[in-house]
Amino acid sequence: MTITLKETLTWLTFKCAQVTRVFTMKYPFIFNIIRPNVVILHKDLADDFEAFCHANRSPLPLLYRSKPGEWGCPPLAAQADIRDDCPQYCVFEKGVLVNKVDSLAPYTAQLQDMVTFYLGCSFSFEQALEKAGVPVRNVEQGRNVSMFKTSVPCVKAGPFHCPMVVSMRSVPQIKLDAAAQCTHQIPLAHGGPVHIGHPALLGIKDLSQPDYGDPVELSAGDVPVFWACGVTGAEAVQSTKPALAFTHSPGCMFLTDREEATVSHQASESEECPLTFCISQNPLHYSVASKMAVQRVRAIEELIGEDPGQRGIQALFVQDELLKACLSLSYSSSVLITTGFPTHYMHNPPEETDGPPGAIAMAAMLQALNKHVVMVIDQRALEMNQWIMQDAVDRGVIKSAVPMMSFDSSGPDSALRFLCHDGDPSKPRYDHLVAIERSGRASDGNYYNMRGVNIKHLVDPIDDLFITASAVPGITTTGIGDGGNELGMGKLKKAVKAYMPNGSLIACDVAADFAITAGVSNWGGYAVACALYILNLCSIHRRYVQKGLGLLPTPEQHSLWAASLPSVAKEEEMLHILVKYGVRSGKTANLGLEVDGLTFHPTHSDVIRRLNDLSIEKLQQE
Repeated sequence: MTITLKETLTWLTFKCAQVTRVFTMKYPFIFNIIRPNVVILHKDLADDFEAFCHANRSPLPLLYRSKPGEWGCPPLAAQADIRDDCPQYCVFEKGVLVNKVDSLAPYTAQLQDMVTFYLGCSFSFEQALEKAGVPVRNVEQGRNVSMFKTSVPCVKAGPFHCPMVVSMRSVPQIKLDAAAQCTHQIPLAHGGPVHIGHPALLGIKDLSQPDYGDPVELSAGDVPVFWACGVTGAEAVQSTKPALAFTHSPGCMFLTDREEATVSHQASESEECPLTFCISQNPLHYSVASKMAVQRVRAIEELIGEDPGQRGIQALFVQDELLKACLSLSYSSSVLITTGFPTHYMHNPPEETDGPPGAIAMAAMLQALNKHVVMVIDQRALEMNQWIMQDAVDRGVIKSAVPMMSFDSSGPDSALRFLCHDGDPSKPRYDHLVAIERSGRASDGNYYNMRGVNIKHLVDPIDDLFITASAVPGITTTGIGDGGNELGMGKLKKAVKAYMPNGSLIACDVAADFAITAGVSNWGGYAVACALYILNLCSIHRRYVQKGLGLLPTPEQHSLWAASLPSVAKEEEMLHILVKYGVRSGKTANLGLEVDGLTFHPTHSDVIRRLNDLSIEKLQQE
């Protein structure tokens, strides 16, 4: 009897998979072969399942859909027979796994009315990982890859619905970019990762207890990286409960004659290659964006670092604080913003024109991105800020009024109860807090303006919310400032004390996770809005945030986001509103179109135009 290469490979894969892994380097052609996942359904369900695949392209990248009763798969293999070309099959009846068999030949009659779906598989990109210098731990340990059911629901299509399944490979932290870049280029093998970091963010409780495959041990310095997995198809079959269905057994894919496309060694040089950034340590969480988007955000960060007021703000600059803050905000569902610096203690109101415009600019973009936004304000200024907000809506500065509230520290758990439902740290109301030009508490417990005057009597203890949030997993904080005495800038307090006037006295002692410095704090708020716009136009970032599920944003959504960017007209109108309520310029106390002693025209209007140019240029190149 003649044994074909495919029959040999099938036997090797099924009977001694652990041993054959050893031959990868010696016989790379064997392991560079595409090995699709398989789902076989009655023809009446085929159109709905194809729609399900298109709605969930990362876990279910469709390579080929057969005709009813078609055993072969011409695009992928010559002389194939789906009844025998998987090492093992799962048999489902009404969604229940009833058997595992080596052949579907006994089901030939039923298969005449069934359609086979061939779906890309992550096993196909392990060779690409190795070529990129990324160790594949499951290969090293001679084990099948770990696969897990998640709490992330796939997009429903017809009767098909299920949680997404992911495969996990632990990757050294220094190799995360390489892993993301080489797999990004193989979209038909699930593409790039859908999550990097703590498994609990996907609803996975224990990496040592995979739902499919084998447990794989992480090495020191490794980070869990998760890719969408084609076993999602089997979950869909179980959820839909068809009378009869078949899938490949996990790890026992269909073997083809076709080699996976070679990955370019220039992947890291492409403007559309993904770059990874850590945005949280507790829980560990990385995000992803294209090299082009990162470059645009860095250009915006550089622009807002200009210092026309000559405060020496460059001494506080830390690269990528804007980028990381906005990558984190992309994941948020509910954002709490605070502002208000009563520097003019001799005037009524004591507020300044720096802060509220930037806060409202951020809120406008966050609303456009379907985030829930709330503002917390000093009680004494709450009513005035509500009037200002309503005027901003009436005059087209922002589409919808942002709800406002105050915070009263009436007990040791007041901040926790404000931030979390029933004071339960596992149930936060907000997942991101942003302070912009907000008075920050110094190390002696007082609040100082840049002249070193104590204004504590005018400031509510909103700092307590940021201090408490630092101990609540899942809540991230950002501070935006231009002098170092603003809430959140405690992250930079050593530099503030060393380089800023009165720094040793005025430096804020309360740190945020991210500290964005700007020549004027409003510019930091405008920059956040622009950076969020750029990131949400980045297909690599959007795919990662959406876990590879659903459709990319529509042109109508793009238009809504563009309309929410700060503009010269809107920001000039915002200053008119503030002047109406007696709010003055911070440095001079002038009551006019001025912020921090700099007139709106030409200084602020020029910065806004340049921010828009950087943002819109990104849109034109997408």
